[in-house]
Amino acid sequence: MTANTLDTISAISREFAMVLGNELDLVKRVNREFDSDFGVKSAQIGQTFNVRRPTRPTASTGAVIDIQAITETYSPLTFGLPFQVSYALTSQELTFSVEDYFSKVAQPSANVLASKIESEGQALITKVYNSVGTPGTLLTGATSRTKVAQALALLNKNAAPKTSGRKTLLNDPDFNGVMTDGNSALFNPQAEIAKMYTDGYQGSYASFMVFMNQLVLPHTNGLYGGTPVTNGVPAANAVWSVTGTLVTDGWTASTTTLNVGDIFTIAGVYAVNPVTKTTLGNLQQFAVQTATVTDGSGNSTITMSPALISTGGFQNVSNMPADGSTITVLGASTAVTQNALAFDKDAFMMAAKLLEMPSVGIAKVATDDQTGIPVRVWQAADIRTSQEIMRFDVNVAWGALYEQLACRIATT
Repeated sequence: MTANTLDTISAISREFAMVLGNELDLVKRVNREFDSDFGVKSAQIGQTFNVRRPTRPTASTGAVIDIQAITETYSPLTFGLPFQVSYALTSQELTFSVEDYFSKVAQPSANVLASKIESEGQALITKVYNSVGTPGTLLTGATSRTKVAQALALLNKNAAPKTSGRKTLLNDPDFNGVMTDGNSALFNPQAEIAKMYTDGYQGSYASFMVFMNQLVLPHTNGLYGGTPVTNGVPAANAVWSVTGTLVTDGWTASTTTLNVGDIFTIAGVYAVNPVTKTTLGNLQQFAVQTATVTDGSGNSTITMSPALISTGGFQNVSNMPADGSTITVLGASTAVTQNALAFDKDAFMMAAKLLEMPSVGIAKVATDDQTGIPVRVWQAADIRTSQEIMRFDVNVAWGALYEQLACRIATT
């Protein structure tokens, strides 16, 4: 009996892992170099692994040496609670064949867990501050090509690696339909065209591998008004930080809100090349990271990403804003827009942890070949109800690695 049950669970876990991998577009396209660090058995729930980012030295001129301090910075990757789907099985249900059990229980469970994993990753879109398109303006076949090209340009301006196969474009179903209808002749090689109508994969276009993904998140702008400006002149800053703050005023008093993920620009504050620090032709964009509400005088302090860094190796803006610089929020107040997401592999990171094997019951772990995510299938008796409990568990962590290597495309 035990041997037969173990064989059944082994078969189910293998098939479950395969379905899980087939559903995970985002997981397969992000940085997965940190599984070995994240997956150590000693890791505790809530523990954060700080992933070291490269240092950013500056070049100097002349024969006299200019000794620089080595400043290390990190991106956090936090181990949270596992995701799971569980069932209580009766004696009759345990008589399912492996095929019946898989179709009735395991496959739907894999689809649900895949959606949960993907949606956790898609939530990182609120950390992405690069954006093209205008919320409220529907893209067509022709304008979609323009915006995809602009998104690629923003990634390249932010020093995205040129290596082929690294960049991904995830389209929501509607935008995927627009690109499929209007741009099919532009995708190469031609052998991939047929896949547009089967599995949502469109092939290579404008340096991107293009996929349809139902879970790319829309965004709703906050309710804002007034004539917002900066309040005061921030001090010159050379210290890297994940987020920064900006003191502002001029908003509509007491009623203005900014939602997490709202994007804005500051007049006169331009993006710079991350290596040479040369000023680029576009204003630096910022994404709100904490929901804000103005006070009774129209004042608001915004927590945003990136932080304003005007000098040193981590410089990301041409200069600090002057007092009274105009703030412009992308899109109208309360505008709702669907996004597509363009990104380089190193924009985001994900790691998967192998869960401990239980001391009671029967359990088996299978790892999906495509994603490297281990799935634990565990069956044990519940003597209180005379039932068998079966559960499917996965444990992953998501983090933003280099947010500047991603770009939202407002498609509606």
